[in-house]
Amino acid sequence: MFDNLSNKLDRAFKTLKGQGSITEINVATTIKEVRRALVDADVNYKVAKTVTDNIKEKALGRDVLIAVSPGQLMVKIMHEELTELMGGEKQDINLKGDPAIILISGLQGSGKTTFTGKLANYIKKQGRSVMVAACDVYRPAAINQLQVLAEQVGVEAYTELENKNPVQIALNAIEHAKKTHKKVVIIDTAGRLAVDEAMMKEIAEIKKAVNPTETLFVVDSMTGQDAVNTAKTFNERINFDGVVLTKLDGDSRGGAALSIRAVVEKPIKFISTGEKMEALDLFYPDRMAQRILGMGDVISLVERAQQAFDEDEAKRINKKIRKNQFNFDDFLTQLEQIKKMGDIKDLVGMIPGVGKALKDVEIDENAFKPIEAIIKSMTPEERENPDIISGSRRARIAKGSGTDVTQVNNLMKQFNDMRKMMRSMNKMAGKRGGLGNLANMMKR
Repeated sequence: MFDNLSNKLDRAFKTLKGQGSITEINVATTIKEVRRALVDADVNYKVAKTVTDNIKEKALGRDVLIAVSPGQLMVKIMHEELTELMGGEKQDINLKGDPAIILISGLQGSGKTTFTGKLANYIKKQGRSVMVAACDVYRPAAINQLQVLAEQVGVEAYTELENKNPVQIALNAIEHAKKTHKKVVIIDTAGRLAVDEAMMKEIAEIKKAVNPTETLFVVDSMTGQDAVNTAKTFNERINFDGVVLTKLDGDSRGGAALSIRAVVEKPIKFISTGEKMEALDLFYPDRMAQRILGMGDVISLVERAQQAFDEDEAKRINKKIRKNQFNFDDFLTQLEQIKKMGDIKDLVGMIPGVGKALKDVEIDENAFKPIEAIIKSMTPEERENPDIISGSRRARIAKGSGTDVTQVNNLMKQFNDMRKMMRSMNKMAGKRGGLGNLANMMKR
């Protein structure tokens, strides 16, 4: 989402590269470009002006250390300002209460129902029993969608198909949750294509009736400043507790993410990318600022990996790698785990320097399919013992998977190279516990 903004900020900071000192002249030139980049990214003009004025004041008020160039100092100041603009520190969701009640609000098409499923999955992984409640009485597809998502993540979905009173459905859902000892109830409400009085009255009545522990406003980041204006209207009527930014993997300019916190003075709590139930992250302002400035977000990448990978499975894989027994069955399992981590391009963007280098490269989400087809066309014996796969076997595997021998040969070579790399990484990790601890080592 922030590729365009990142590129423009990078160009703005280049005006300071090679400069021996920070002066009013070169700072003024850089600030002008930064402000233009923010406004082009659909950041509210007043917000953009405040940010750039703060940057200018800080830049001119600091001495540049010998080891730090003016350009590096400007990037540091910009990181501080973006972090502050987006809230400073992460804000956790409030799950107090028995049960805790979370009310989801927002316009139709903003991703409310998908987010409800993702949030249920997120909370369930914390060891809490969760139930979702379908209170959109106008769109039957929304009820069906919520039921499918609930089944997908393994939580109960409360529905009343004949009841057309969303307030009563919400109250009944809470009573059912108490009887079935659910710790958290997530209420998915109806949306409209635009803000209208009937919609605002209904969501206000639901909130008053259920007295939620947490009220979240879900906003489509791709709608730009309209998202900010809608958030403002919702906040005036229901005084929500936090914002959820969805579709952050889209091609919009990203101004909503930068403006919304400053305009409504409510924290961004979650960011959502793609349709996969695992693709939900707590919002860390400092990490998002790093990504905007092209610095990557290794910590979030590691945390995403830790959520996707089973600890016992990781230990089993490590043991097989140390014994040089890693095979195609293990490789297939690892592919499945990687796919659970979310959108591939989003993951690549978290790696410092890589996201910028691949900004114009299309990364196909279906790239794993030929690999999976090749592996699944092998016999159990071949997957268990890759070394026995001869030329004739490769020809049979290619035919069975709908690929060609060259693709099979390439996979075999990449697989063998990967096994060598894994053995080397285990030797490097040594007494620290092998591959399983590398993520923790990165976080220290």
